[in-house]
Amino acid sequence: MSGASSWAFREEDARRIQNILSVFLADSSARTALIVDRTGQLVATVGEPPVFDSTAFATLTAADFSANDQLARMLGEPEFGALFHQGERESMYLADVARRVILVVLFDNRTTLGLVKLRVRTTVPELVRVFEEMFSSQGKASQQMESGLLGDAEDEIDKLFGV
Repeated sequence: MSGASSWAFREEDARRIQNILSVFLADSSARTALIVDRTGQLVATVGEPPVFDSTAFATLTAADFSANDQLARMLGEPEFGALFHQGERESMYLADVARRVILVVLFDNRTTLGLVKLRVRTTVPELVRVFEEMFSSQGKASQQMESGLLGDAEDEIDKLFGV
C-alpha cells in the first residue's frame, strides 16, 4: 500500500484499509479490491494481484469516474456514486469513497453483482470513516505546521525591527 501524491498513509491507516478490504473480499467473493485516488494514483490493492498494468488502470479508472461525473451533471445529477462495467467473464464495480478516492472491485462469475453491491453498501461507510479521519488529521497537522512557521517568521520579523 502506498500513499498518493497529495496525502500520505500512516501505517495504522494502511492496516485498517487492508482489513476492511480483506473482509469485503471474503464476504463478496470478489477477486480484487483497489483504491484509486481521484488523480489516478493507485493507493491500495487487496486480493488477487491484477494481471494488467495497475498504474495505467488506476489512471483510466480516475478518468472514467471523472467523465461519468460530467455525464451525471448533464443529466442534472450532482454525481454518480457508483459505476458498473460488465464483461463476458470479468466485471468491475466502482464506488465513490469520501469524494476523494474510488473503490474498484474486480469480480467474475464466482459472485454476482447483487452480492458485490450489497457488500459495497457496508464497506464504503467504513472506508469513508478511515479516509475522513485521515484527511482531518492531516489537515490539522498541516495547519499546526503552518501556524508554527508563521509564528517563527513573526518572531524573526520582530527581531529584525527590534520589536
